[in-house]
Amino acid sequence: MYKIKLLLLVFLSVQQLDLQAQSGRIPVEAENGMVASSHYLASEAGVEILKKGGNAIDASIATAFTLAVTLPSAGNIGGGGFLLYKPNANKATGFNFREKAPQKATKTMFLGEDGKVKDNSNHETTLSAGVPGTVAGLFQAHSSYGTMDWASLVQPAIELAQNGFTVYPDLARFSEWVYENKAEYASTAAVLLNNNGEAYQTGDTIIQKDLAESLIRIRDHGADGFYRGKTAQLIHDFMKKTNGIITKKDLEDYVSEEVEPLVGTYRGNEIIGMPPPSSGGTAIIEMLNILENYNLQGHGLNSAQSIHYISEAMRLAFADRAQFLGDPQFNPEMPLDSLLSKSHARNLRSGIKEKRASVSDSANFNKKHLQYESEETTHISVVDKEGNAVSLTYTLEHSYGNRIVVEGAGFLLNNEMGDFNAIPGLTNSEGRIGTEPNQIAPGKRMLSSMSPTIVSKNDKAYIVIGSPGGRTIINTVLQVILNVVDYDLDIAKAIESPKFHHQWLPDMITFEEWGFSQDTIEILKTYGHETGTRSSQGRAMGIIIDPETGVYQGSADSRSYTGKAMGY
Repeated sequence: MYKIKLLLLVFLSVQQLDLQAQSGRIPVEAENGMVASSHYLASEAGVEILKKGGNAIDASIATAFTLAVTLPSAGNIGGGGFLLYKPNANKATGFNFREKAPQKATKTMFLGEDGKVKDNSNHETTLSAGVPGTVAGLFQAHSSYGTMDWASLVQPAIELAQNGFTVYPDLARFSEWVYENKAEYASTAAVLLNNNGEAYQTGDTIIQKDLAESLIRIRDHGADGFYRGKTAQLIHDFMKKTNGIITKKDLEDYVSEEVEPLVGTYRGNEIIGMPPPSSGGTAIIEMLNILENYNLQGHGLNSAQSIHYISEAMRLAFADRAQFLGDPQFNPEMPLDSLLSKSHARNLRSGIKEKRASVSDSANFNKKHLQYESEETTHISVVDKEGNAVSLTYTLEHSYGNRIVVEGAGFLLNNEMGDFNAIPGLTNSEGRIGTEPNQIAPGKRMLSSMSPTIVSKNDKAYIVIGSPGGRTIINTVLQVILNVVDYDLDIAKAIESPKFHHQWLPDMITFEEWGFSQDTIEILKTYGHETGTRSSQGRAMGIIIDPETGVYQGSADSRSYTGKAMGY
């Protein structure tokens, strides 16, 4: 009877597959260029640059600066991230503009006398801000590969900051929060409350004069317009006023890095990702290596058996992530070649049982330090007329960063120092995971899950993809790739399809609560998996270039209220 019941559950779970993947959303198609981002005005700005003859780098820069105005929860000039660039039929390159710890940072800087984090200081104070990298990274990418005048790429953002745009529900909710906390966040209230000192409402127009002036300095002076001069002085003075530790010297010394991407293969495609301190490239390639020998298509999209194999791959890759990855400048002996090898995947795969979950045991892990990662980030995917592609992910860490605007400069600060391991010696089953390579040190970049990814076929960009979501980013991007390559979904359905997540610890598969049948979950429980639910996972932005027709197909995740893919 048990076997009959189990077979029936398997049958029912497979029958739901088509229903789950269908969303009614279809890809946007274009022949000359495409931008997908988390705000329609930013996508529009990027497409206008493409129409004027700019390349994918140019368009991504215009889109990113526009998001700094229209999506202050994650778009930024006060944060950092990663940009992956694949010129058509040429070798890919990457830009690491992750934030750095200030020179005055110490490994126990957030701890009180009791050894615990004091008053959430690693997330809600100016002390939590890393040295921003966004402006340096965008400027370096433009200097190396851009084709249009720098000023023309920043100008659309300036005009939106000066003239305003329409407030949407999430921004209105944050404005209401600022109103309720204006006594503690005076500099933020000066920017994110209206002229009457009241919260903005959905449909209002918000104007950001100080941010416009900061962008004008960037337009006129490039990266020096942020890291030197008036903006740098405003940051320095505000830090002194609020007990932060970023100095003018930290800003002057900041540099972004052009780096060689990681490259793996999966079912005849090249998988191109960022190296550490992004953990996404390493983890995604490792998981795909593990999964390559499974017939996922035969098992079916989001069937219990497919979810089991994929979750086991997630578990193994996240365990390696926790133990080995950090800033390579401080950890030059990271075993990347081994982690990315097919032989390592083969060894890991040999321990996966067909119908039995493994166990994530923190007691058998080399315990080190705590790390937490927020789920608020934003991603931009761009392809130009020549087939050049950009995948760019950047962030403030938490939604709206530390919620503190630099006085007189008009932009929010990141709280990326919270991505370091704040408490030496703590790894536990609740998901507080850390590694010695990600311990705080002056000048160090914190480990990240941002996963800008490009899949290429015959040396030409095929899939351009990325997502916000903290540690779920890695698994969201993985599933979009699998949905296209293994399950033959178009980019819209691949993105809209329900997602799930496993990150080694906590030892649990979490499912989007609306997307999976109870039958499927019950089967996985019989395998020994713990399960949970979440309301949503990721807000992916993706583009596919059809290998046969060359047509661009783009989609912005409907989980993003303001996102849009646009082309021409």
